[in-house]
Amino acid sequence: MALLKDVAGILRRNRMLGILDDVRMQELVALGRVSRFHENQTVFSKGDPGDCLYAIMKGQIAVSTSSEDGKTMLLNILNPGDVLGEIALIDGKDRTAGATALRPAELFRIDRPEFISFLERHPSLCIRMMGVLCERLRWVSENIEDAVFHDVPRRLARRILLLADTYGQKTSAGLRINQPVSQEALASMLGVTREMVNKSLRALRNAGAITYNKGFIIITNLHMLKDMAGESDDVP
Repeated sequence: MALLKDVAGILRRNRMLGILDDVRMQELVALGRVSRFHENQTVFSKGDPGDCLYAIMKGQIAVSTSSEDGKTMLLNILNPGDVLGEIALIDGKDRTAGATALRPAELFRIDRPEFISFLERHPSLCIRMMGVLCERLRWVSENIEDAVFHDVPRRLARRILLLADTYGQKTSAGLRINQPVSQEALASMLGVTREMVNKSLRALRNAGAITYNKGFIIITNLHMLKDMAGESDDVP
């Protein structure tokens, strides 16, 4: 019973599932089970059947996609409370991306038949899920625009701001991103080479917008970084 309470508490962090009341949340938790993954273990691969949905209870999951010639792009890094696998779960088609545990992880798994039946019984969650999927589509569209219309320094600045939204912590030195990110990971997120990321990081450092040391980024001038990212800053 304690485990079920832990699962419900973490699911409440999720924007989609957090709207459920206690009775419906208990009903949902009873439908699933916990799966454990080792560091670097594959959760699912691109092209696998979309047979279940996962909610992260513990650990960290990397979502990535790859091309036929072996090029890989890191799409997102997910944390406890995040949900993955919902797109293929809904349409029943193959996974559009792969997922790998970056560290030991515990994932709450609900198989597709049980979750679809749950949605049929609770249409309000369907509406919420549509909203979350629309947000995901907007995010994908913005990434496509970034890749087509913006240069690498601007795209890197925007990515750093996104990381700061999730992992940023105010310190005396500036806004520190507590998630270490290698240059290789940044290059994979942007779909560019490590050399291009290195050059862009150096430009951001030389401008005084950030510092970068041993994988940790500190935003030393948020106003400047937003300006370089092409974002408005309402702070006077």
